[in-house]
Amino acid sequence: METIGSESVRSRRVGDTAVIYAGDYLNKLSGERVERECKRQLESGCRALVINFRDTELVNSIGVSILMGVIDAAEQSGARLIFSDVDNHTANLFEMLGLARHVTITKDEEEALASLASPRVSESRAVATGS
Repeated sequence: METIGSESVRSRRVGDTAVIYAGDYLNKLSGERVERECKRQLESGCRALVINFRDTELVNSIGVSILMGVIDAAEQSGARLIFSDVDNHTANLFEMLGLARHVTITKDEEEALASLASPRVSESRAVATGS
């Protein structure tokens, strides 16, 4: 967990997956904290990130821009990225701005972790065909 002053980003590890809790408002300050925590987790060996938006009521334009940076960092490190517990308004925003093309969005954290526990379709195909 990263703590700056009285503000912190909650996170936890589940195997090689980090779950990061976005908080109630994703703006410049909170977004930068989320981004730093995601990058810290990737540098420590995480192969997947779940950003949980359960408590998030609003994501502003700077927050969206910062999330694009997280998407880029995850892609560069070869990690999977899932957004969970996204409300309808925020999901529509992510869809409209193109973020949904780069991440998986799940109903909740449990579904996100379950999807990470099963192999990706392309990995399954490679195993089945021996390639």
